[in-house]
Amino acid sequence: MKQTSLTFTLTIFISMTLIMQSFSQEKKEKSPMSIGAFKLIFDQSPAKSDQWYINDHCFIQDPEGSWHFIGITGKEDPKNWDESLLAHAVADSLNGKWIKKNYAMAARKDLNETVLWAPHIVKHNDTYYMYYCGGDPDHRRYQINLATSKDLYEWSRYTGNPLFVDGFDGRDPFIYHDEINNRWIMYYTATSKPEGGYHIVAARISYDLVNWSADRYVVFKDSGKGTWGGNTESPVVIKRGDWYYLFIGPGANYVTTKVFKSRDLFYWEQEDEVATLETHAAEIITDDKGKWYISHCGLKRGGLYLAPFFWHDEVQEKLNEK
Repeated sequence: MKQTSLTFTLTIFISMTLIMQSFSQEKKEKSPMSIGAFKLIFDQSPAKSDQWYINDHCFIQDPEGSWHFIGITGKEDPKNWDESLLAHAVADSLNGKWIKKNYAMAARKDLNETVLWAPHIVKHNDTYYMYYCGGDPDHRRYQINLATSKDLYEWSRYTGNPLFVDGFDGRDPFIYHDEINNRWIMYYTATSKPEGGYHIVAARISYDLVNWSADRYVVFKDSGKGTWGGNTESPVVIKRGDWYYLFIGPGANYVTTKVFKSRDLFYWEQEDEVATLETHAAEIITDDKGKWYISHCGLKRGGLYLAPFFWHDEVQEKLNEK
């Protein structure tokens, strides 16, 4: 009887272990997204002996079909750190040959611009609106600024800059068009108080892309506290069906991007995490054929990278059924 009981108990234990492993594997397989292999698409470096990096950036397609990349660039020289220029390159396709162009903009010290960070561009009517962080000598009052263009080459600063200021190092603007409510939402990185605190993703609202709400909304609060850095950088919001996905980083390490899922454009929690991706300052874009891509860059990364991006959500399942 003891042998039979032991065998029965062992069988139950093994069965439960296999069930739990199967459940765990199923849970992993149900991640709503995945990425392919990254490929280097652009390097700002003038020569092998003069290495430059790319950091937070954006992509936009012009009416002729060419793609434009504009983003942070700097020399790989920590002793002479400088991020006062925005790199610009153009290609016929996202995976095509990227041609370096003149810098999109340079920081204006006379306007208290100490950096040019994290541009994001949207087109409305016949005008391109580029939002960027201009910095400030006071880290509690970093400027979120606007420049406009008709052709993506010549940019004019808005005379009413800054649109608003925030801290600590308020930065990384991302513009989402809320078509349902006919408004624009700017998500950006900040802290719970201008002098520091919880790292957050904040949001402000506009109905004309120029005037932004004086009040800010805290849409995500990380458990970490501090001033510089934090885990709420480079926010991106993507709508899929009834869900809104928030991408932020760097997370556990420099090349980590975490993804959170919510039905509310103004509220994500840490418990809403659905994926962790190995990429830094990621942008998620679709080409004119509907194919999705995700980018990767950063200090000591050697340039700008692109990888295929795959959805495994309910929307994709319905598309696969067609």
